[in-house]
Amino acid sequence: MRAFFSREIRKPLNILLLGLPLAIAAEVLDWGAIFVFIFSALGVIPMASYIGEATEALAALTGPRIGGLLNATLGNAAELIITLVAIREGLLDLVKASITGSILGNLLLVLGFSILLGGLKNGTQTFNQRTASTYAILLTLSIVALVIPSLFSHSIAVEGGAMAVEILSLGVAVVMILLYALGILYTLKVTPSPITHPSAVANHHPAWSRNVALGVLGAATVGVVVLSELLVGAVEPVVADLGISEFFLGIILIPIVGNAAEHLVAVQVATRNKMELSVEIALSSSLQIALFVAPLLVFVSLALAHPLTLIFNQFELLALGGGVIVAALVSADGESNWLEGAALLAVYTILAIAFFLLPTEAL
Repeated sequence: MRAFFSREIRKPLNILLLGLPLAIAAEVLDWGAIFVFIFSALGVIPMASYIGEATEALAALTGPRIGGLLNATLGNAAELIITLVAIREGLLDLVKASITGSILGNLLLVLGFSILLGGLKNGTQTFNQRTASTYAILLTLSIVALVIPSLFSHSIAVEGGAMAVEILSLGVAVVMILLYALGILYTLKVTPSPITHPSAVANHHPAWSRNVALGVLGAATVGVVVLSELLVGAVEPVVADLGISEFFLGIILIPIVGNAAEHLVAVQVATRNKMELSVEIALSSSLQIALFVAPLLVFVSLALAHPLTLIFNQFELLALGGGVIVAALVSADGESNWLEGAALLAVYTILAIAFFLLPTEAL
């Protein structure tokens, strides 16, 4: 245990662990919602990183098949916790925006930075074209599943009312969960699979024992829960004080916070000329959000008495469609260069500016 602490204390990212006590102090001492939000957001980053590391350690200990199952279910645990807290508080628009933002963040921001920096350092990089094609097909399917309820909801509501729209969302969520379950089954048969969250560890010899990994996973999960409570509780005051829309917070800021550590890993492996692993990390995370997190939230929201429907606004649908098309085109040939990475980042930046300037009444 002493060796564990002496090794972990040297990580630069761990300085952000101070966000937890500072966020609590800001809440208790009434420093203001902005400080609570900032410290909570910073504290989530290393907590999410530890959840990922603990999951990878357990995956290495349990073997590739069970490890793939663990990665498939815990790959986006931090963001799932944040959205569950937001649902409980009734911030459903924030939740749907964060789903959209997570998919876009992985497809455009993470993949863009990975291709840009990897290309600048290593020149043209290659990855498995067949694997990229499989990801593109599944991503297109998942986006179609998210788009259909939004396009059909208005006509269905005229005849069947709000209940019919909710039934439509539940039906789509069931199909998406079934597809995700089939992906997990495929993971148990063939490793790796598109559903599995790839490990960035080059060798699969865990640095942590099982007890240490379980302890870290439990402690980090509790930390994310506490920080999520503070973060979500500060959203509405921050929106009122700064004039930033809740939609912008959900679609840009919260997904970056929840996945920052994972994003960093994808970029790092790309600079080490492991572009295939970087592409898999970015795209599999998008698939997990679309096929697992989004439909799961639909069911959990019923238990929390704040029903969530898979009805997205026109801006989210346009952004999702555009993001998937651009990412699929970039990865279609199995090669990447820094200019393609810059193009992905340009699309993400344009969308971020548009979302920032989009008035709330337009949603």
